[in-house]
Amino acid sequence: MTTEHVDVLIIGAGISGIGAAAHLTRKQPGKSYAILEARESIGGTWDLFRYPGIRSDSDLHTFCYAFKPWIADKSIADAPLILDYIKETAEEYGVPEQIRFGHKVVAAEWSSEEALWTVRAECGSEQVEFSARWLFCAGGYYSYDSAYVPEFPGIDRFGGQIIHPQFWPDELEYEGKRVVVIGSGATAMTIVPAMAERAEHVTLVQRTPTYVVSVPAIDPIEQRLKKWFGPVRAHRIARRKNVMLQRLVWNLSKSRPNLVRKLIRAGSIRLLPGGYDVDTHFNPPYNPWDQRMCVVPDADLFRAINAGDASVVTDRVQTFTEAGIQLESGAELKADIIITATGLNLLPLAGVSYSVDGRPVQLSEHVTYKGMMLTGVPNFVYAVGYINASWTLKVDVICEHFCRLLALMDEHEYAYGMPAWPDPSAPTRPLLDFGAGYVLRSVHQFPQQGSTPPWELSMDYLHDRKVLLDGPVGDHIEFFAAGERAVESPEPQRAAAA
Repeated sequence: MTTEHVDVLIIGAGISGIGAAAHLTRKQPGKSYAILEARESIGGTWDLFRYPGIRSDSDLHTFCYAFKPWIADKSIADAPLILDYIKETAEEYGVPEQIRFGHKVVAAEWSSEEALWTVRAECGSEQVEFSARWLFCAGGYYSYDSAYVPEFPGIDRFGGQIIHPQFWPDELEYEGKRVVVIGSGATAMTIVPAMAERAEHVTLVQRTPTYVVSVPAIDPIEQRLKKWFGPVRAHRIARRKNVMLQRLVWNLSKSRPNLVRKLIRAGSIRLLPGGYDVDTHFNPPYNPWDQRMCVVPDADLFRAINAGDASVVTDRVQTFTEAGIQLESGAELKADIIITATGLNLLPLAGVSYSVDGRPVQLSEHVTYKGMMLTGVPNFVYAVGYINASWTLKVDVICEHFCRLLALMDEHEYAYGMPAWPDPSAPTRPLLDFGAGYVLRSVHQFPQQGSTPPWELSMDYLHDRKVLLDGPVGDHIEFFAAGERAVESPEPQRAAAA
């Protein structure tokens, strides 16, 4: 078996993987790299999902890469625009030539003696092998191959179509049909108004309400700035404005949740029909940002409700019937199509089987370092974006710090390095410390985080800019020369139970 060797091997050609490759090209042009992508196209989420209306629920001025301004008019943009942007970025930095499509990574083994990762991937019916000094996991955090669907009683009785948004059929005819969407997250809030334009009626069935906030699809401030300063400078100003706005909403939600709740509730009342039961359908029992808020551009969900094309039911599904679903309240909803927008299956670090010097890596026994590396795992970086802000803000600063770390190691001729958890007896908490159901189902499979920097997962972009762009490089990392072993082999840094 022929083994291809690169300096950095990147897993995944989504927005994180393309960003990592572009950063390497810009800051470490002498480093060779390759991207292993399980699918046959780039774009990750933005190419996988094909349901009606799919869009970002973050503004593109902060969701875009820091080095490539977003100059399109739409601030809340749909998937085709985002995918075009990712592809354009890839072309500008010569990334497509370095992507190995149809390569699903199954195992990665680190050897301290060789200071190398050996990575096995499936390519069709064959197995291929790569070696790399560094492994960069940019595979996101959910499974592309499976989705979460609860065990609904009677689901086999339903005579119509049942579709999960992750596996949307290429041509679904729903004009004039009755559609029920089960779910309360961003996907459901997107599908309902999009399908309501052609369906007879769309009903959203949610077990628990979600905070829903309307924002302009086209930022009027940014549009005015374009006329004064041109698109590039206008983008930079809009990006700073939106970063500060995201941070303000997050901090207010944590410090004054009742105030934020009242403001969101007042906005819902203003946008919904008079007398609408806002407290039942749009006033969650939890505080703002205990779970992710849903953003709807130009109040499209509320407009569909006002027009009578869509409605919201807050109840539990008791059973599927031949003609629809029956709720615990006793009501029955007739449907021709049922959309189960019930969530994702999380997949930590692309579902790869990792080992270090022959010892399997149990992710839950390791602690994150600066939100990008793991204790006891040499020459390994991963990218997981923000929960409370645009995903790519985090990816950008991680990639910048990674390039700084590569430069430091070259300067001192280090072969490899790994974060060293100073106190294995210290308490930890889950890496994804978030109340959403899709997180709680799988959080035990993920690494842990500590309670103080650099061991906690920061959700503050301005803090991360200071630490990762301007702060020290290599702090709390043990470095080794070629052929040097870390006391026989790098031991896992076991996380203490919280």
